[in-house]
Amino acid sequence: MRLFKIAYIVGVTVLMAVIASFSVTFNSSGVTFSEVYGTFVNQLFPNTFDIPAKTQYIVMNVYAPRVIMAILTGAILAIGGCITQTILKNPLATPYTLGVSSSASFGAGLVIILGVTTSIGSFPMVMNAFLFSMIPAAVILLTSIRRNMMATTLILIGVSISYLFSAANTLLQYFGNADAVKAALFWTVGDLNSALLSQIPYIAATLVMTTIVAVFLLKDINIMKMGDDTAASLGVNVRLIRTGSIILACFSAAVVVSFVGAIGFICLLGPQISRICIGGDLKYLLPASMATGALLMVIADFVAKAAVAPIILPVGAITAVVGAPVLIYLLIRNKNMVVS
Repeated sequence: MRLFKIAYIVGVTVLMAVIASFSVTFNSSGVTFSEVYGTFVNQLFPNTFDIPAKTQYIVMNVYAPRVIMAILTGAILAIGGCITQTILKNPLATPYTLGVSSSASFGAGLVIILGVTTSIGSFPMVMNAFLFSMIPAAVILLTSIRRNMMATTLILIGVSISYLFSAANTLLQYFGNADAVKAALFWTVGDLNSALLSQIPYIAATLVMTTIVAVFLLKDINIMKMGDDTAASLGVNVRLIRTGSIILACFSAAVVVSFVGAIGFICLLGPQISRICIGGDLKYLLPASMATGALLMVIADFVAKAAVAPIILPVGAITAVVGAPVLIYLLIRNKNMVVS
């Protein structure tokens, strides 16, 4: 069984890399696979291949950042979903459930409606979306400090925050002009069109930091699956681990949402598919969820580019259209699906 779990992680990672490589070469500029390959080699060993400067610029500043962003954001969203579902013992819990998406949408919408900028990925929009998206984490942190909250209570607090910001966002759009409202609505769908090479280090650093902290928390989170009382008797600080895990998941999702918008279902599907395939041991589930999330995002990005080419659809729309029926199928097929 252990070999199967490792094989699953490796297999999904390899499949993701293959599709990502093919996705980079799928473009409307006529850039071939050999030119893409040569461009990447030239970044490590300059002038190895004779590739036009314009082609190299397009590959490194348009096509590559988009695919790399898809891989990184998919992995981050999946790891956040995995942590949230496990720590709250709810297969449908995600950072989005806790209000990260709706609060970020309000933050971005505020910048757009006030006329500061309409450019997705711009500094004002990213910062405002991030700051607002951390409000749910702050509320959960302050609430947990005052009293020890049950998992169900934390979920209900998150859902309440989500409804509050959704209502605020609706009122904000009601008083905005048509162009600003259109831009705000487009942001809420989520897309990778605005991905820039300069943004990759921030997303990569978030993935590395999230992974390191999650690995550090693995043992205690696994113990907490046996119940709060049992975990406490074994020396686990239940309140600290639960609050810290939720803040970690919210922070990582907040970074992603701030840069690419609210791309949904990846944080739900990645962990669920992995859990069905290899079980609930976080030692394997965590990397499997990351690989599966990255694979799903890369596939969604490719479909967004290929479905009605040369028009590129919003990736968030693809993940929702494909993700919803897949999730329904998984829930029906696994009637007793729980976080175990």
